[in-house]
Amino acid sequence: MKSVPHAASLRRAPVQRRSAERLTRILDACADLLDEVGYDALSTRAVAVRAGVPIGSVYRFFGNKRQMADALAQRNLERYTERVTERLTDAGAGDWRAAMDAVLDEYLAMKRTAPGFSLVDFGNQIPVGARDAEPNHRVADRLTDLLSGYLGRTPDDALRRTVLIAVETSDTLVHLAFRMDAQGDEAIIAETRELLRAYLGRVLD
Repeated sequence: MKSVPHAASLRRAPVQRRSAERLTRILDACADLLDEVGYDALSTRAVAVRAGVPIGSVYRFFGNKRQMADALAQRNLERYTERVTERLTDAGAGDWRAAMDAVLDEYLAMKRTAPGFSLVDFGNQIPVGARDAEPNHRVADRLTDLLSGYLGRTPDDALRRTVLIAVETSDTLVHLAFRMDAQGDEAIIAETRELLRAYLGRVLD
């Protein structure tokens, strides 16, 4: 099932299936155009043409391209969460190393393959959303809630702080890896994995 952005990022949430499918086409077109022309050259009109919908359909959901990028970032987070959840169902419960690998591997996979992700990801590259809802906090909160059950831990302040530090650290290093190599510098990714293992081992073991 395709993820639909949270209604808070939309002017009007889709109610009928046809409307939801139109929203999906709009966000798919937005993602493709981000890869082709970049954010500065992106326009709502170009998105409408690529999606094959009237410009009014775009404005039905979004007031401007920043709102569209925010919705794409939220959809990315939903899809990322689904991918991590699927990976965790195949791993042994309570194994934080397997959980860490799933979290990092699925992020790397989306960086390499998901249209528009290299520019928007979860909102880090193009600042989107409210100022008090910074992208890495959104990601860390979602992962804390997801991992607390898997690890059998209470999602308290200590765990939230641990996950946020891990997310902030890996985000910085992964972006460095992709600046060094279009597919991600493997040596930097390996160092990132070792750094996370050392930090999380001290906290979670």
